[in-house]
Amino acid sequence: MHEIKNIVIVGGGTAGWLTAGVIAARHQARRAQGFTVTLVESPNVPIIGVGEGTWPTLRTTLRKIGVSETEFFRQCDAAFKQGARFNRWTTGAADDGYYHPLMLPQGFAQTNLVPHWLAGEDNESFCDAVTPQGRICDAGLAPKTMATAEYEGVANYAYHLDAGKFSSFLQRHCCDTLGVRHVLADVTDVHLTESGDIDRLDTEQGVTIDGDLFVDCTGFAALLIGKALGVGFRDCSDVLFCDTALAMQVPYADPEDPIASHTISTAQSAGWIWDIGLPTRRGVGHVFSSSHTSIDDAERALRDYVGAAASDLSVRRLAIRSGHRETFWKKNCVAVGLAAGFLEPLEASAIVLIELSAKIIAEQLPACREVMDTVARRYNDTTLYRWGRIIDFLKLHYSLTKRTDTEFWRDNQRAETIPDRLRELMTLWEYHAPWLHDEFDRVEEVFPSASYQYVLYGMGHRTMVPPGTFESDADQAARLRRENKIYTDRLLQGLPKHRALIDRIVQHGLQPI
Repeated sequence: MHEIKNIVIVGGGTAGWLTAGVIAARHQARRAQGFTVTLVESPNVPIIGVGEGTWPTLRTTLRKIGVSETEFFRQCDAAFKQGARFNRWTTGAADDGYYHPLMLPQGFAQTNLVPHWLAGEDNESFCDAVTPQGRICDAGLAPKTMATAEYEGVANYAYHLDAGKFSSFLQRHCCDTLGVRHVLADVTDVHLTESGDIDRLDTEQGVTIDGDLFVDCTGFAALLIGKALGVGFRDCSDVLFCDTALAMQVPYADPEDPIASHTISTAQSAGWIWDIGLPTRRGVGHVFSSSHTSIDDAERALRDYVGAAASDLSVRRLAIRSGHRETFWKKNCVAVGLAAGFLEPLEASAIVLIELSAKIIAEQLPACREVMDTVARRYNDTTLYRWGRIIDFLKLHYSLTKRTDTEFWRDNQRAETIPDRLRELMTLWEYHAPWLHDEFDRVEEVFPSASYQYVLYGMGHRTMVPPGTFESDADQAARLRRENKIYTDRLLQGLPKHRALIDRIVQHGLQPI
């Protein structure tokens, strides 16, 4: 039996260090028996730093690896994220907007409020009718108070963060607390065994790295999974057209300016602009299709959005190759992060995919090489499913639009660009509102049915529900709507302003759990 006890991660950044932390924390008790996690990182390759938005899963991940939420805020320029607001996605009008919040609709496990909301005669948005979170974001409030312990929330939340600072923060924690070995070296050769496994790595610095399982976190280069093992790339640019991003860091006019506690995504003629508030700056970027607009026009749109503050700011260009590996775990190598694939950051899927991948690897780590191929098949099935569902969910935003003002929006509505599964679901949703596990049958869906509800009904979709179908729970639905209004009023009165809470956390610290 060939025991798996030496894990080698190639590449740093968020993908490498988060994966190292999750695996090392899970297997701390095995260190005495010789279990090791080694991260090999080039001193000469800059970190791309993709992703300043996260999902609530990161709270659980950071807690499990032993990170203090207070220190995370102090060292990562972090802010709270309570969802995303999508502006001008449906009609393109100035007042066109809706929220995809992180809180579930009121009483979600008991009653589907969609049919009751559709049957109502008021003009309240679906989000406001079922959850306080959109109103909380509009008011610039935080999702918790100083009396709420670390990682606990009054409202559900994720984070916005500085990706570069986050990687450095994770590196220190992994090395100082979790015992991860850090090797600064450039991989020059990947040696394979006769069976096709990775045997060892040679480096320019003369260090040879042996391992039992190799995790490829080398980004777009995909040194192990792509170049050494020859795993192909599955392109999905026929579904998601955006292939370029222009990003800039925008300072606040006043250091005390409010910080949005949600991502703002504003549709443009050939893509969309993200706007993420951190305590010291905003991260703003334009994601677009170069087939539908020029680089110069895209940059002009970005600068127009930012306004006068953009005049002296430089723009960083990033290529987006929409798609993913044909398989993610081959032989004794598994790809995580950009090495596995990348999709436009419309719903902050990059970091959550890293978390979910690292969690499976850590929890289902093969005991020996003899069982690895079985674990790999299961991992590939789950991971392929997740990528497919993210692609579906991203495309949903484009396929629901009523915009016809540019070729970009018209092309996105063409039936042949919509994945078969999504097209089937959209037909179903004409007559059946998504709820619980009706169409989502995996335990760990990245986007649950509530997310589909928020986007569908935020963008004006109307499900044709037969009259009287839900009369049996009409009283319960009315009660839940009333409770949501009461809850909303209470939170609007009791929650602090977003920046004020972050300042207090940095100064005084949150209570440990």
